Amino acid sequence: MADALLTLSGVVAGYGPVTVLDRLDLQVRTGDRLAVIGRNGVGKTTMLRAVMGLASMRAGTIRFDGRDLARLQPHERAHLGIGYVPQTRDVFPSLTVEENLVAGLKGRPRSAVEEAYALFPRLAERRRNGGMQLSGGEQQMLSVARALLGQPRLLLLDEPLEGLAPLIRGELLVAFRRIQGMTVVIVEQQVQEALGYADRAVVLERGTVAHEDDATALANDHATLERLVGVAVH
Repeated sequence: MADALLTLSGVVAGYGPVTVLDRLDLQVRTGDRLAVIGRNGVGKTTMLRAVMGLASMRAGTIRFDGRDLARLQPHERAHLGIGYVPQTRDVFPSLTVEENLVAGLKGRPRSAVEEAYALFPRLAERRRNGGMQLSGGEQQMLSVARALLGQPRLLLLDEPLEGLAPLIRGELLVAFRRIQGMTVVIVEQQVQEALGYADRAVVLERGTVAHEDDATALANDHATLERLVGVAVH
């Protein structure tokens, strides 16, 4: 695919002796909003971790903008333009909100933190609060905003809506839709919300792609969702 920004070819990866991804092939086009869904344990998080160099690769290749990532450390992949928001959020607890944001600037002027406050006004209200004084939803906003301040070309979101109240999930999705000019891969258990945000979707099963479709079409394909994801849509 000529305009593929991220390409995974025959990827076999896992942790220790455990193989999670099994000959996974996937292409993410420049400008895509790709939702990756599937049952628990099928390799969604491992796929993102493999892209970042945080899972053990046994076979296959991962290319970002045509460059093989095999020999690059996670921080080197980040400097190439890959932003990653893990499930754990990884907020610095001893730093204030603003100090957390400054840590994500990657050499940009400090005034750029205002971009984060424009996207998430709640963070502006909490700018002097410590990372551990925030609610789970606010920590997620902070983690996303910090990644965005680095101006990545590709943003990987690992279950950003997990455990959050519907109101907070809605705020995050509104913010995600305001992100322009960036390729986004979102792994999410909130299937209908993820499909409502994305343009394209893949379903993983046993560490490989079992189904790929337009996100709207998949959202309306109730039989496939129930068979592959276990989501009953009424």
